[in-house]
Amino acid sequence: MKIEKWSKPSFSVIGKEGGTEDGEGFIQKLWQEANSHFQEVEPLAKKTQSGGLAGVWGVMTDASRSFAPWEENFTRGLYLAGVECRDEVEAPKGWTKWTVPGFVYLKAEAGPGAFSETLSYMEREGIALAGAVQDFTDPRTGKSYQLFPVENYTF
Repeated sequence: MKIEKWSKPSFSVIGKEGGTEDGEGFIQKLWQEANSHFQEVEPLAKKTQSGGLAGVWGVMTDASRSFAPWEENFTRGLYLAGVECRDEVEAPKGWTKWTVPGFVYLKAEAGPGAFSETLSYMEREGIALAGAVQDFTDPRTGKSYQLFPVENYTF
């Protein structure tokens, strides 16, 4: 499995929010809701120079909303299924906006075992998580990644 470093300054995401207390399958339900109402936030989405979406995100945070890792061995936390948006926009009714702090991430292509393999790699290398793991889909390539924050992003 290929793991590479990837830096991203602070960014905002508008999406549908839920948490592990919503029960099994809550993430899939959030994505269904976000996708079926995407036209409500599409004008607010951040675009690339070529006009495509900048990013599709499954943003995670602990219950305090401090973007710390999910608690209780990654079984308790909040999730936002959405699209990267311009920082200055407000979320429409029924949507939530989160602003994610900047991090340097370890980036691994999503797939079976990617989460546990990357955590094992980090443990072997003595690298600690600096925040919650994020899910990112690059609309230009259609590839999905898991991003493991390892340090705060500084300019």
